[in-house]
Amino acid sequence: MKKKGIIAALALGMMIPALHPIEASQQKKATKEVKIESISFTHSKAPTTIAEMTKPFTTSSVIVKYTNGKTKSFPLTYKRLFKSTDKFKMSNGKTFSAGTPTDYFNKPITDKSATGKLVHYVSDAPDANSLLRPMKNGSLYLISHYEYDSLDRAGNPSWRRIPASMTISKLQQTKTGELKVSTVDKISFSSTNGLWVPCAGSLTPWNTHLGSEEYEPDARSFEFDTPDQLSQSTAHVMDFAKLYFGDEKKANPYYYGFIPEVIVSADGKTRVVKHYSTGRRSNEIMVVMPDERTAYFGDDGEYTMLFMYVADKPRDLSSGTLYAAKFIQTSEKNGGSGKLQWIKLGHATDKEIKQMIDSGIKFSDIFEVSDEPKEGFVAVKQYSAQNSNYGKIEYLKLKPGMEKAAAFLESRRYGAMLGATSEFNKMEGIAVNSKDKKVYVAIADISKGMEKNAQDPVDHIQLSKVKAGAVYELSLTSSQKSMTGESINSKYVATSMRAIIVGEDLKQPDAYGNKANVNKIAGPDNLSFSSDYRTLFIGEDSGQHINNFVWAYNVDTKKLSRILSVPAGAEATGLQAVDSRNGFSYIMSNFQHPGDELDNFKPTAVNIEDVKKRINATYGINQAGVVGYIYGLPNIQKLQKELKKQQSKK
Repeated sequence: MKKKGIIAALALGMMIPALHPIEASQQKKATKEVKIESISFTHSKAPTTIAEMTKPFTTSSVIVKYTNGKTKSFPLTYKRLFKSTDKFKMSNGKTFSAGTPTDYFNKPITDKSATGKLVHYVSDAPDANSLLRPMKNGSLYLISHYEYDSLDRAGNPSWRRIPASMTISKLQQTKTGELKVSTVDKISFSSTNGLWVPCAGSLTPWNTHLGSEEYEPDARSFEFDTPDQLSQSTAHVMDFAKLYFGDEKKANPYYYGFIPEVIVSADGKTRVVKHYSTGRRSNEIMVVMPDERTAYFGDDGEYTMLFMYVADKPRDLSSGTLYAAKFIQTSEKNGGSGKLQWIKLGHATDKEIKQMIDSGIKFSDIFEVSDEPKEGFVAVKQYSAQNSNYGKIEYLKLKPGMEKAAAFLESRRYGAMLGATSEFNKMEGIAVNSKDKKVYVAIADISKGMEKNAQDPVDHIQLSKVKAGAVYELSLTSSQKSMTGESINSKYVATSMRAIIVGEDLKQPDAYGNKANVNKIAGPDNLSFSSDYRTLFIGEDSGQHINNFVWAYNVDTKKLSRILSVPAGAEATGLQAVDSRNGFSYIMSNFQHPGDELDNFKPTAVNIEDVKKRINATYGINQAGVVGYIYGLPNIQKLQKELKKQQSKK
């Protein structure tokens, strides 16, 4: 370049202002890809008026924050799909309520308790939901539990006496993602001798539904009760058989307390398989880990146990190895923590255990029993719902060659005999965080067996009482061995357990009658984890809050947000975080028995009789529950795709 040209170029350069370092940084930032920085839920206020207390209520929104500083708000609403009393035409050609149980012949069961009125039983207790992933033909199905019927038409308690049921609903999605019911049908359990108290449930990685059978009838009571002095457990299983089979002689406690798997075909037809090799207990829920082999269970009740199952093959729960946990406490602070060791109970196939049951095996075939300490007998204390020895110490001796029968038909008793911890109280929901290899367990009430008690046969757990309960985190790892030194063939073995969210009991009830802090959890029950939201959702079943809540807990920020309250006296059930169904996200959320046990609360801010009157007018107290979902959540995967698409055009 000539000198004259150089001078001209320099002059031109001096005319163009140089970018200030801050401006240059901003320009560089502007060219960066915008991403989602965080996702959070706003905290819904607790209901304060009778109108708010007697309906599903939320003021929450999802807040999506982007790396460019912008935010977007998505308000949430509650959508009802149907009440348990709503009637539908079923595949058997009959029209009856969704919550009506059916018998062995798939006919609706008639409630003859009210003289002169032939009506069907109708459950007021919808529980678990599994919104299945869409079938290849695009069909979308929802499986729902009906846990029990609170009262018959004569007003008598019906819990466990009435056979339970499930429905399968075919759903349609609108353009905005709202769900609409096309059909509702009952699922037949005639191949599995009926369904006993199905509580929570889960969706497997292979798109089948795992149900549950809670509060298993006690085989010891059933065998030894006298005709003139039946325990509640025995009376219930006999009433169940009379209504289901039409013959109380077919009553058998070993039919129940297992995990039913529901397989759904593309046309909506269902097939049920009951898994006996997973063990028998008070099954709240069974949740399968990402390896599609390892599973954990909620064992509800008092003096219960933490179990782990490892299937022989992925996606096949028909055979496997069952383990029970020993809890070694390391701290009693903030809900407590401890290490976990695993005791192998045994290996079995469904076929083997079913053959034992079908052969007529009895409790006395498995154990010898003593009412007092005796040489060769082991003292255990465990939960069997309402048995004649409920809350008492048992002295048991295993009969020769009955190890497998004990492990899979009396899993908790046998586990306690081998040294596993049978002191958990109200162990409820289970959820898995696959990315972090964590399992979450809800303990609705830290008391009784979880408190220090020198009178118990063992006292592994010694925690301070918190009636409001806590949620615990279990850390999973591989290359573990059982307490007898055998390798555990799983990469998802829990080795520690610690409380991460703890409720707070109040010394005196507040103005609404709440016995626990309304800004913290109380009676955590249903759990479900969203990978997209990095959030653990918690549904309550509490006698501590007059309105039970659904909470969102971000596992990264540790922020706890109330996102829904259900009608006073109702339990928040059916919780399922659904990250994506045809590009839409949902939180499935039911509620059961609105208006129940409200006399246990003594509010001064509202008149409890006015609350009951309003609930009774809308649902009927202990008459109807609701199947529904929380609507308005953004689909995170869709938002991320839209961001990339927008920026690719720039």
